[in-house]
Amino acid sequence: EEWLQKSKTKPNGKKPPAEEKKQYLEPEFTKIRVVDFDLKELVVLPREIDLNEWLASNTTTFFNLINLQYSTISEFCTGDTCQAMTAYNTIYYWYDERGKKTKCTAPQYVDFVMSLCQKLVTDEEIFPTKYGKEFPNSFESLVKKICRYLFHVLAHLYWAHFKETVALDLQGHLNTLYAHFIVFVREFNLVDPKETCIMDDLSEILSPSPSSQNHVTER
Repeated sequence: EEWLQKSKTKPNGKKPPAEEKKQYLEPEFTKIRVVDFDLKELVVLPREIDLNEWLASNTTTFFNLINLQYSTISEFCTGDTCQAMTAYNTIYYWYDERGKKTKCTAPQYVDFVMSLCQKLVTDEEIFPTKYGKEFPNSFESLVKKICRYLFHVLAHLYWAHFKETVALDLQGHLNTLYAHFIVFVREFNLVDPKETCIMDDLSEILSPSPSSQNHVTER
């Protein structure tokens, strides 16, 4: 094991990040959850509730919870420690309203994400709270946008700040939040699997997808 890793180090002696062991996949951590019931039951659309209202209330809740989870380690996520918004082998760039690509540090990126989400979920025209007010036609695409960005924040928390999360004894909260979020976005197809695939190894442990539980390969 050791010589293998040595041969793969870069000339400056630093391992490429993809070779790092994913501490968050170790069973001693993945078994820690806050709740122990079927999350799928929590996300399925109740019969008497309008789909958009259900998406709105869940998306707002996830925004608040993920924002809170990030705030627990935000002092460790600085322009020095996280010069880019990374997760596994991916760097996320921010695109402004005009589509201009911006390279930014992780805390700047998270700030952009949270400010945008806050602006959207508190906008009466987009997330109406008054009875009988219509949701806009763009609603589903905006929910997808929010969920994609929130996924980036969760992925960065695991990739860059799992040690600090464990030191604070909050890995159970993070695992439960992540599993709940993944089950929700899967149920309503809110995030492209190409986007979430970098965390598939964790997703399959925390909330196995129905297809993988009884997967039979036919040739």
